[in-house]
Amino acid sequence: MKRKVYLETSVISYLTARPSKTILGAAHQQITLAWWELRHRYELLISESVMRECAAGDPIAAQKRLAVLADLPLLLIDELALSIASELVQNKIVPAKAAEDALHIAVATVYGVDYLLTWNCRHIANPEMQREISGFLEQKGLYLPFICTPEELLGENNAE
Repeated sequence: MKRKVYLETSVISYLTARPSKTILGAAHQQITLAWWELRHRYELLISESVMRECAAGDPIAAQKRLAVLADLPLLLIDELALSIASELVQNKIVPAKAAEDALHIAVATVYGVDYLLTWNCRHIANPEMQREISGFLEQKGLYLPFICTPEELLGENNAE
């Protein structure tokens, strides 16, 4: 059985963006493309939140992002996910300005995915925040998926 991967918006953005002029941005794009070549190893999932974020902004860029998402299964945002996201913000575990990030975490948790894939290392792939989020979820009998970047999920394939 394939592992389930929730794709957060930043991964889709790096996958479809024009070539970056910064070294770090270009590296993230190349790593994302390398991981994308191996995507068949996983069951990819997105949420309504990812669709909404990918549809925003420049219409041409949005069209590219949405085209990538076209055939991916959509996880609906249910009451439990909304409640968890709200509590993460209310308890100041996730900053209010990152409420959408809390929603990504909540949806991935509620649906029991194996990995939440992101380049957002400020509010999602942040070890200090993950520790707090994990403790909060465990009190509710829920478990935080492994949160990682495409580089981390590439693992040993990254050396190729």
